[in-house]
Amino acid sequence: MSLRALIVDDEPLAQRRLRLALEEIADVEVVGVAADGDEAVCEIERLLPELVFLDVQMPGRNGVAIARALRSRPSVQVIFVSAFAEFAPVAFELDAVDYLLKPIRFDRVRSAVERARRRLDLARTAVRLDELERQIEEGRQGYDSEIWVSQRDGHMRVAVDAILRIEAAKDYALIHTASRTHIQRTTMAALERRLDPGKIMRVHRSSFIRLSSVRQVQWSGRNLLRLHAEDGAIVEVGASYSRLVVLALGLETASSASRA
Repeated sequence: MSLRALIVDDEPLAQRRLRLALEEIADVEVVGVAADGDEAVCEIERLLPELVFLDVQMPGRNGVAIARALRSRPSVQVIFVSAFAEFAPVAFELDAVDYLLKPIRFDRVRSAVERARRRLDLARTAVRLDELERQIEEGRQGYDSEIWVSQRDGHMRVAVDAILRIEAAKDYALIHTASRTHIQRTTMAALERRLDPGKIMRVHRSSFIRLSSVRQVQWSGRNLLRLHAEDGAIVEVGASYSRLVVLALGLETASSASRA
């Protein structure tokens, strides 16, 4: 995912050097430049950047005041850029990603961006978890307990509690139970609205799995998982779902240790 960056500095030479450093980093787009603190505040609200490279001393509002105002917005990560080292303790008290001294080094800029990217990923995951918890808490009574599925001479009801996993097959869903596989004409998005994610969780754009049916979890690469279901199937977890799956299965500590 591309990150939008705003440069805030009153020195044209510092602006240019920072822009050059950011242009060498994949998936980072410089969306604007501000030369003073007041302009920076306006540009942050207008451009909605994820990264703000912020000078400390400049006309108008100083960088510390701006960072303090942004502290409650985890969707915006601040990286200080300054010629003066004495402001670094204040910057880190404000939870800044990094404090870069001028003249900046390109490798330090790259490291700061990657650290900010990880923070943003965690913030987005936290938002998704909060939404998932809200849905589970508020909507549990509204989830389906049974699903109608097609059979040769009509339709039959399948209890949701009997479903082990679901996979997409073009315009259909294959609904697997311990005894057989059923078919239903539907979409994954429609099923996601109907099924309790605390029981059957979407783990890929094309699959769901019953959390209690997972017998083994295998890491297959960075942020990639394979789930071994009780019926012997191996279900791939999409990269964007991996952290949620790890948390839902209660494996946060174990997975962190195994990759350390």
